Amino acid sequence: MITLRRTTCDSDDFQHLVQQLDRDLWARYPQEQHIYQGFNKITGIDTVVIAYDGYTPVGCGCFKPFGEGGVEVKRMYVQPALRGKGIAYSILKELEQWAGELGYSFVVLETGTGQPEAIGLYRKCGYAVAENYPPYDRMPSSVCFRKELVLKAPQP
Repeated sequence: MITLRRTTCDSDDFQHLVQQLDRDLWARYPQEQHIYQGFNKITGIDTVVIAYDGYTPVGCGCFKPFGEGGVEVKRMYVQPALRGKGIAYSILKELEQWAGELGYSFVVLETGTGQPEAIGLYRKCGYAVAENYPPYDRMPSSVCFRKELVLKAPQP
C-alpha cells in the first residue's frame, strides 16, 4: 500500500530519491544535464512529499514559492519499476492540496521533451502548456506547464 508523507528537503529519504532522479535525468539528457543540474538544487524547502511502499521510499516531489501567489513543483520522481501505478499522480495531487492550504493560487513546473510520461501526467492532471519561464526560456528541450488552483473556502 502506498502512503504519502509531508516532510522537508532535509529528509534522508528525499535526498536518496533525488539522487536516483538525477541519475535518471543524466541518462535522458547527457548533453544538457550539466546546465539543468544548476536549476535543480533544493535547499531550505519545507514542502516535500514522499511516497512510501510500506517503509520503502519510492517517489517524491516538492514545491517552492514562484512569482506572485504561485508555487513551482520540483523534483518529481517515481522509481521506474513502480511507474504507471498512480504514485506520481498522488504525489502531485498532494502537493497541489498543500499549496492550496497555504493560500497559493497557481502551480508551474518544468519538464523535458525526453520525459513523455511526465508530460502525459501533467496533462492528465489538468496542466496546460505555458510559455517557458526563466531559466528555461532558452532551453529547447524544456516544456513548462501551469495550472490554476481552485481555492476552497475554509469550512466553519
